[in-house]
Amino acid sequence: MNAGLKVFAPASVGNVGVGFDCLGFALEKPGDEIIARFSNNKGLKITKITGKKGKKIPFEIEKNTAGFAAYKLLEHLGETERGIEIEIHKKMPLGSGLGSSAASAVAGVMAINELFKRPLEKKELLPFALMGEELASGSRHADNVAPSLLGGLRLIRDNDTLDVHRIPTPNGIFASVIYPHVEILTKDARGILSPTVPLRKMVQQSANLSAFILGMFNSDIELVRRSLKDIVIEPQRAALIPHFYQIKEAALENGALGCSISGSGPSIFALSQNSLIAENVGEAMKKIYTDAKIEFQLFLSPINHEGSIKL
Repeated sequence: MNAGLKVFAPASVGNVGVGFDCLGFALEKPGDEIIARFSNNKGLKITKITGKKGKKIPFEIEKNTAGFAAYKLLEHLGETERGIEIEIHKKMPLGSGLGSSAASAVAGVMAINELFKRPLEKKELLPFALMGEELASGSRHADNVAPSLLGGLRLIRDNDTLDVHRIPTPNGIFASVIYPHVEILTKDARGILSPTVPLRKMVQQSANLSAFILGMFNSDIELVRRSLKDIVIEPQRAALIPHFYQIKEAALENGALGCSISGSGPSIFALSQNSLIAENVGEAMKKIYTDAKIEFQLFLSPINHEGSIKL
């Protein structure tokens, strides 16, 4: 059998507190892997899915995030009749708020692009990956897809036109991300959000987002610390996550620059100015869930500036 090729797409933190649906950064781990190979059979087929841990991930191309994104790219390339097999290896938790569906979609398009010797530049793959993510989440937002594909901290100025920009980050910035083993569906987490925002909060949130970006550009750690405060989305979703405010308080007490909900949750992220502080923050987070007897996973990672890669 043709061994094929393997690609990796990383997890990501969407929203980053102050940037609902318009800000996200990539982690070094966890992530998803896809193996792709040409076959003698006609069309795109998913032959194996591993790591789903009881979750029902469909094998049908039109229902599978990675498969659908890959097929849309094949349509664009005029290669839908080519025989291709893909294996999906989920190496990250589903429904975690870490962009699991986005990572699968990104890995799907990366695998096809690599298989055909890179007919498109990486950034040109973004619309096709977003189609797969949209299938899973029911909404069009690239705050997970863009960083997973392209790496770094990304601002999505407009989701419809995919006007995406990289934001430079100070050296040493490190993330502590804790995932309590509770399920929060993205569609449900979006459904509880109010469609209106009071003017005062809109002004403050806009100022926080602007100052956060400015702080990152200028490596102004204290400005980042003052700005990483979500006063719109976090208060509406915090009740969905066990011990959220205890986790946040512990992170800030141990030196984190800020702490908020990763994507739709239940994962919680904290940013720190170096890996040592991030480790201490992670230990403080762990203690709360250990004492509460809630199963969890902790991920410590710098911001991943490369995004998806061929392995």
